[in-house]
Amino acid sequence: MNAESIRRRLQARPFVSFEVRMTNGDVIQIRHPENAWLVGSRLYIHDPTADAESICSLLHIARINMLQAA
Repeated sequence: MNAESIRRRLQARPFVSFEVRMTNGDVIQIRHPENAWLVGSRLYIHDPTADAESICSLLHIARINMLQAA
């Protein structure tokens, strides 16, 4: 996955929630832009509901899906 395409999604206004699908099948949702940080070739994601963090290599992001508004 391209860092610039992720950066555009995180900086979009209005922000639209999206999910990151990894090559191993994991799916991580980003519901707020302040819960994800793009640093170099990694995407750091914090899930406040589970108080958990994920570190995703951009090489292993298979796809990004936009989530519909609730």
